[in-house]
Amino acid sequence: MMEDIAAYVGVDWASATHYAYALDAHGAKLGHRSFKHSGEGLAELAGWIQQTTGVEPGRIAIGIEVPHGPVVESLMDAGFLVHALNPKQLDRFRDRFTMAGAKDDRLDAYVLGDALRTDRRFYRSLEPVHPTIIQLREWSRMTEDLSAERNRLANRFRHQLWRYFPQMLEIAEDWSQQWILDLWDLVPTPARARTVRVSTIERRLRESRVKKWTADSLLKLLRGTPISVASGVTEACVAHCQLILGRLRLVMQQMKQAMRELERLCSAVAELPSAADVGPNTKADPEVLRSMPGIGTIVLAALLSEGHDAIVRRDAQVLRALSGVVPVTRRSGKQIVVVMRQSCPHRLRTAVHHWARVAVLHDFQTRNRYAALRKLGHSHARALRSIGSRLIGVACAMLKTGELFDRDRMPHSVTA
Repeated sequence: MMEDIAAYVGVDWASATHYAYALDAHGAKLGHRSFKHSGEGLAELAGWIQQTTGVEPGRIAIGIEVPHGPVVESLMDAGFLVHALNPKQLDRFRDRFTMAGAKDDRLDAYVLGDALRTDRRFYRSLEPVHPTIIQLREWSRMTEDLSAERNRLANRFRHQLWRYFPQMLEIAEDWSQQWILDLWDLVPTPARARTVRVSTIERRLRESRVKKWTADSLLKLLRGTPISVASGVTEACVAHCQLILGRLRLVMQQMKQAMRELERLCSAVAELPSAADVGPNTKADPEVLRSMPGIGTIVLAALLSEGHDAIVRRDAQVLRALSGVVPVTRRSGKQIVVVMRQSCPHRLRTAVHHWARVAVLHDFQTRNRYAALRKLGHSHARALRSIGSRLIGVACAMLKTGELFDRDRMPHSVTA
């Protein structure tokens, strides 16, 4: 495949303009220029590359810093062989061409093109992603953003209650629960708590299916001695809470919609054609992963979208590196330092962290392994990374065979 490439092009992308630098197979300059970020500009970029190189798109390799985005998608749609390079690697490659630390768009485009010509093995070849995976990735990221927004609004609501109505803070820890918001609508102030009827609270607790509190115990708490605040503070806090709860209810409604979309898209991924040999009893990837302890809808969506390439290839080592669960060893002479891997997608790292955390709570074998790691002196986070690494290996092995997770199956070390 290396001999089939007749031209190499480096594209330094930006928000307003993109710079392209074209080279032939021997490194001779063919041309370079900039293009605006627009529909016409990207179409002109594809046409210029083909006109300047004079070969068909299937024999032109393009290097770029990002593995996604409109520039990458337009070039792939035109039929070019697009390869992605990590920005940190580009920074190292740049030192081969200038020792003074010079940097501009033209130089970066040239470095991308020439480094692709000489060191193509360090680039990641990009393949078209199925539209379902793209939608799943976007909904997964929207769900994460909505969850963070919900937590921010709930914390703001809690702070306002702390200012004038601290009795409410003892009811629950999660202030984004629907029954808490409904209860505040009934009892927004200490004065209202003293006048509200017990039957009204009982009806609301019954409708919300709350078993932890009874109407009498709840009103006894809310009718405790109120704190003294300046005149107008209560009214101001109530008005602030009303604005916060309006946004919080909207975010919670959107969260429910996002969860439904994640369930639908995960089911749609199971219907996608597989490149591997599929037997009559082989399960789809979402079904295999969902059978493992610790994997819910949010974690499943993150694995299928953020780690899609590694899961399709069943490559446990790549998935471990992307998840940040394998350490980085720095060895120099007699000194050896092992540190946590920092360069990895944070969404995938977070998903594997929660996968391992929940698996420790619900799986007996995983819990025993976690306890053994803690006994050896590992910290909680370090032990969870080891658990995540093991779970990724088990998941990739299950994906290769298409089998579901068996909780009663003993590890090989135990059976031996």
